[in-house]
Amino acid sequence: MNKKEVEVVLSPEVAYNDELLERELILSAGLKPENVKHIHRIKRSIDARGRQVLLRVRADLYLDTPPTDILSARYSYPDVNQAKKVIIVGAGPAGLFAALRCIELGLKPIVLERGKDVRARRRDLAAINKEHIVNPDSNYCFGEGGAGTYSDGKLYTRSKKRGDLQRILEIFVQHGATRDILFDAHPHIGTNKLPRIISAIRESIEAAGGEVLFDKRVTDFIVEGDEMKGVVTQDGQEYIGEAVILATGHSARDIFELLHSKGITIEAKPFAMGVRVEHQQRLIDSIQYKCEDRGCWLPASSYALVHQTVYDNKQRGIFSFCMCPGGFIVPSATAPGEVVVNGMSPSRRDSKFANSGIVVAIELEDMELDKYGPLAGLRMQEELERKACEMAGGTQKAPAQLLLDFTRHKTGGALLETSYQPGLTPVDMNKLFSPAMAYRLREGFKAFGNKMRGYLSNDAQIIGVESRTSSPVRIPRDRETLEHVQIKNLYPCAEGAGYAGGIVSAAMDGERCAEKIAAKVLIQV
Repeated sequence: MNKKEVEVVLSPEVAYNDELLERELILSAGLKPENVKHIHRIKRSIDARGRQVLLRVRADLYLDTPPTDILSARYSYPDVNQAKKVIIVGAGPAGLFAALRCIELGLKPIVLERGKDVRARRRDLAAINKEHIVNPDSNYCFGEGGAGTYSDGKLYTRSKKRGDLQRILEIFVQHGATRDILFDAHPHIGTNKLPRIISAIRESIEAAGGEVLFDKRVTDFIVEGDEMKGVVTQDGQEYIGEAVILATGHSARDIFELLHSKGITIEAKPFAMGVRVEHQQRLIDSIQYKCEDRGCWLPASSYALVHQTVYDNKQRGIFSFCMCPGGFIVPSATAPGEVVVNGMSPSRRDSKFANSGIVVAIELEDMELDKYGPLAGLRMQEELERKACEMAGGTQKAPAQLLLDFTRHKTGGALLETSYQPGLTPVDMNKLFSPAMAYRLREGFKAFGNKMRGYLSNDAQIIGVESRTSSPVRIPRDRETLEHVQIKNLYPCAEGAGYAGGIVSAAMDGERCAEKIAAKVLIQV
């Protein structure tokens, strides 16, 4: 196969225009358009280091028969109606991709989701935003597609050694995502487009004979000796299979409690908590792109920040988390009486707001392990979320403060317009957090203000609390078999078990669990 690889540096208006981009790629390669049969784009990334924002694009230009479109043939799902069953608890990215991989390998997945399908779930999200009513089984964290469906849809990960990243992206494209995610450096689907893609994945599972069942919260495990046989749901129904994949996400606290109560080993693990900071997107654009107006071609800009703080002779990192350019802040509580915030962005990232989690690392020595054991981190989360709710008035209104005022211990400043639909309550955020956390947040924001001139001001505000960055519990598993260290045929998976941190890494971990089960059950992969 005769091909030529080329890399070009282009202005945004050329790089984001397919016709102009292809012309520049061909010219740069010194070829004639009639000789190029196919252009395969490999990567597109923004370079904002200089005075002018540019884009770097790499591509392969094929001079003869173009390659077969791998998306049309690579993924096939055979009929598994009569195959051996695997019980998958949770229909987030880990559970859904585990189900698809089970089907590919000849196993029948039974996916049990405590929440509702994406369409029915919307009504419960509206109830949180407008009426401040939290359904413990259907919210921004629970329901078809998991937390990612209605939170953001970022598809980049640093965990590329854990699985085939390109494969995950291709499956998303196969189910309706734009092909841009295959070559953008920071691919993103958008919360407005993810629901129909998630529904399409469910349809693939069901068309092959798998099952996806909703309103099926797991309330008990069926364990015989040291083997997991199945699960029991809240309606008393038992589901038996060759193995159980536990892909419940980082907020399924009742599952952690159930495991602990049954003597199944779990561990406390480090995590992070803090706030969401909200700026005007045009301010972040002006800092990052060094211009007053990014124009119609450049996407809303993002940032990544980190700083080390020392308090009481203990060093802890403070860092930006899940930055959402052109996005919104949403209520992510999973029970009444708590306030939790998260961020999301639509595919066009066209909101006038930018928000990001700014969180402090919580290590094991920061927890009350002697008092709460492996649930110590979970108890820290609960305490902070309940306090935030109480300080803000007992509804889904969130506590908030102007950013510069927070760092100066100043109260009384009127809050700004916000994307957070339930509304804000002005409070002294220094009183919400422990002295250590408040100090680290203040120092972090001061450092970030030095790194990004204009970032630290009262044109921004902090909103609390960002507490569900990752699971505060790890469900330990064997490094080779991925089975629980104590219970056979139990496969702790992805974020809820402490082994992933986002849509893509969770999906890859779900696939790995499916492959290990197939290797054990079918003695072939």
